[in-house]
Amino acid sequence: MSSYAGGWQTLLYKEVLRFWKVSFQTVAAPVLTAMLYLLIFGHVLEDRVKVYDSISYTAFLVPGLVMMSVLQNAFANSSSSLIQSKITGNLVFLLLTPLSHWSWFVAYVGAAVARGLAVGLGVFAVTALFAHPGFVAPLWALAFALLGAGMLGSLGLIAGLWAEKFDQMAAFQNFLVMPMTFLAGVFYSIHSLPPFWQRVSHLNPFFYMIDGFRYGFFGASDVSPWLSLGVVGTAFVVVSATAVHLLRIGYKIRG
Repeated sequence: MSSYAGGWQTLLYKEVLRFWKVSFQTVAAPVLTAMLYLLIFGHVLEDRVKVYDSISYTAFLVPGLVMMSVLQNAFANSSSSLIQSKITGNLVFLLLTPLSHWSWFVAYVGAAVARGLAVGLGVFAVTALFAHPGFVAPLWALAFALLGAGMLGSLGLIAGLWAEKFDQMAAFQNFLVMPMTFLAGVFYSIHSLPPFWQRVSHLNPFFYMIDGFRYGFFGASDVSPWLSLGVVGTAFVVVSATAVHLLRIGYKIRG
């Protein structure tokens, strides 16, 4: 078995190469979308919305857009790769290898994290031309970026295992991932919401990812970064454990 010890590295390389070969679509397009969000919302609401003292609304938007891009693209990478392999029948070649379920998990989620961070860095580089949010606590930002990308990569793995056609995958993304991301405080502070919707927002783990990530830029957030770290860390463990379990039993990929 020692000869297969580097199998996960080969699979990881293959998954990274898969999205990088079409980087114009998988990296450049999400960066352009985030820039358009910044230009439109920043232009319309710059003089109408004030969230934190001495921080412009455009600067406030930057961390939210970066994290939103990280999360959505991490999910898209692992989910689309797995569902494409299932539909085209290429997955059988992986099933013939002696790779363990842990190797699958590390490779798919690792590639998802790589794509999420690549898009996030691209979004930050472009949006930083319009605003300068700064880095008050960069380690906090890095921790939430890694945990968030890892959790959404794991969630994408679960979605890819569950879905049997692209319509099911689209429903998973459109009715779960997208709403939870947009309602997580990307474009606003939850303190601007009515009390009921503030309580609803506290049930959304995506809110803690974005709020904790934003703390890394400004040193200010809607809730304690330690609370956010606890919620996001717990969610990451639960979702990752679920994905590993489904891979171990061969859910919908083994007869």
